[in-house]
Amino acid sequence: MSHARQHGRDHSPIRPYPHGLRCFRSPLARACAHWVAETPALPVLILCIIVSIDMAAGTGRIWLPLLATGPALAAATSRPRGVLGVGALAIALGASIAYRHDMDLPHLAVVLAALVTVTLAGILASALRARRERVLAAVRSVAETAQHALLQPVPETVGPFQVAVRYSAAAAEARIGGDLYALVPTPHGVRMIVGDVRGKGLPAVGTAALVLGVFREAAYDEPELLDVVGRIERSLARNLGGDDFVTAVVAGCPEPGRLETVNCGHAPPLLIRGTEVTAVDPAHPAPPLGLRALSEDAPRLQVVPFGDGDQLLLYTDGVTEARDADRAFYPLADGLTRSLRDGPDRTLAALHEDLLDHVGGRLHDDAALLLLRRPAAAQAGESAVLLPVADVDGATPA
Repeated sequence: MSHARQHGRDHSPIRPYPHGLRCFRSPLARACAHWVAETPALPVLILCIIVSIDMAAGTGRIWLPLLATGPALAAATSRPRGVLGVGALAIALGASIAYRHDMDLPHLAVVLAALVTVTLAGILASALRARRERVLAAVRSVAETAQHALLQPVPETVGPFQVAVRYSAAAAEARIGGDLYALVPTPHGVRMIVGDVRGKGLPAVGTAALVLGVFREAAYDEPELLDVVGRIERSLARNLGGDDFVTAVVAGCPEPGRLETVNCGHAPPLLIRGTEVTAVDPAHPAPPLGLRALSEDAPRLQVVPFGDGDQLLLYTDGVTEARDADRAFYPLADGLTRSLRDGPDRTLAALHEDLLDHVGGRLHDDAALLLLRRPAAAQAGESAVLLPVADVDGATPA
């Protein structure tokens, strides 16, 4: 997972002062030089164009009100001092044009008052925008810190497996949402979870943090994968409300050639062998985590053969429920087949790009993708026996 990161106390678009300004030794001269340096070029260019048109056409009364576009545009692109500089220039040019055309004093007073009013409003708007940008920068910094604490980065290699993760939050500025994932090496093999919390916002983030905390502890402590799921269920039963729940797939690789999965109301993982993509549907569907008390169906363990070159994709419904302009859902299996590359990171990069092309550039729900691959060279010399896909209690193979 990669996110653009910026660090610093002030994220507002401030231009660095040119080194040439250091030659001004007088405080007044240096202040004036700084003022000129912070004046944006585009509004000044617009003012110059208006003046040039007036000089060519000779119709000052028509073009004079357009000088207000300079400080208005500067308010959206520069700091308050830049807006003040553009406004002062507009007022000076307006007075010059009025003098050139012998404009009557009342009309001139109205035009200059309008320029002063637009300039003052632009200064206020620029100051408020700069303040909001600083607040947003602080929020982003806090969100990134929370993200690293909650969704810890996954290394490219975990044990004998290659791993890649892609995560996109629906709230782009928050960079974190209700989808969750984790992958940890344990004494009982590599174990992973991908889930989706009901709802959005801070309550969903809190529930995701609870699930991930319990999973990371239980994955180390519990020898059986079903016991890991049981501990998560008991924790959610104590802490969640009656309408809250979490859909999740918990998986583990306790030994070579063997993949265990427990599906709790979540979208089925996709197993990739060569170019063939198959959904690992649960033989006995179980309710989401947090709703065990409302159903008699308990989660069951499924065993899936997982040999050389096999890959497993875990994902959330933000991927499969993504729609295009015609309201058609994203065909994940077909998209995955088109996106298969040499490594998991390249495969997920191509799949994520294909997903964004399908929705038109932006996802409207949280989306998480976790791809696990066992390289062909990882089991060199091993004689792993691939087991049929079946429930642990000997039920009919799935």
